[in-house]
Amino acid sequence: MEEFLASNGVQYEHHDLLTDEPAREDLKSRGILSAPVTIIDGDEVIIGYYPKKLIPALGLAEAPIDLSGRTAWLADKYQRILGATARATCELSDEQLSRSVQWRPEMLRDTLVHIVSFPELAYTSSTRGSMSTDDMRACRESLVDLNKPDDIAAYAVKVADDIADFLASGDTEGFDRVVPAHYGGEVTVLELLNIILSHSTHHLKQVYWFMDDQLGQPAKAPASAEDMDGIFTPAQLI
Repeated sequence: MEEFLASNGVQYEHHDLLTDEPAREDLKSRGILSAPVTIIDGDEVIIGYYPKKLIPALGLAEAPIDLSGRTAWLADKYQRILGATARATCELSDEQLSRSVQWRPEMLRDTLVHIVSFPELAYTSSTRGSMSTDDMRACRESLVDLNKPDDIAAYAVKVADDIADFLASGDTEGFDRVVPAHYGGEVTVLELLNIILSHSTHHLKQVYWFMDDQLGQPAKAPASAEDMDGIFTPAQLI
């Protein structure tokens, strides 16, 4: 899709808007206040990661999405990715968690909590009915005091276990509930969990880069290639 966008549209990500003044001005002139956003032929605007709009708008071939038999796969992958997040967090000090990161105006602590809180928002959308920007804002505010490495790690383990319980529940009505989400548009809860798994894994890769490149402290027990197998993440890390 990235190659197609180069000739048929322009896509702005969060990191673009931190450094690209013309991009910010372009979006401001259109009254757009959030990213990611894709602008096609200078006219059609699609806000958020919204495959059901992006695929037909860009003329891409749509592969059928069938997650009905993937609940066990999703549960396993969340255990692996959130478990790896917990391990990495426990290797960091309070001071390191307060370091600013390059990909957005936040601390390393914020990224780690973000990796965990979005999966929680995704699966609880089955009862809440949405994963909106308001939901994300409220979640962020509710976790503002979650600052200690051990506490963040414990939160990651709990969310992974809660997702596993949800996916093992056989709640097909909850799995298939269509919810409005900032990431994905109108999607089922299972589709949303799949999207957010990719989102959190991408951020975990950024954390690994930061630990290695900026802290000089590579993760001792990172997620393996097997752990990440089958999880799509953008080629551009930052």
